[in-house]
Amino acid sequence: MNNNKILGLIGLAARARKICFGADSVEQEIKKKKVYLIVIANDASDRTKDKFEKLSKTYKIPIIIEGEIEILSKSIGKSNKAVIGIQDSNLAKEIEKIKNGGELIG
Repeated sequence: MNNNKILGLIGLAARARKICFGADSVEQEIKKKKVYLIVIANDASDRTKDKFEKLSKTYKIPIIIEGEIEILSKSIGKSNKAVIGIQDSNLAKEIEKIKNGGELIG
């Protein structure tokens, strides 16, 4: 299942300190143009999803909605985080490719 690979890459980004998490922090980093991919939990509030979908369009940042809050939070070693910003362009591209059904070779 692709979900585990995505969670693994999010965890890798967290260990490399290439993420931001929590709505306020992610929004600030997006405005500084330091986020390459937005990951939102399926069970995040509609208001949160709408807010980040608008930010995604405004700043032309890809967005994926994947997993539950508990699982996403656990992948980065935190609790109750519905929004994660990936701050490494290569990891962001890799996660997007897996989400879209293709994988990078190498």
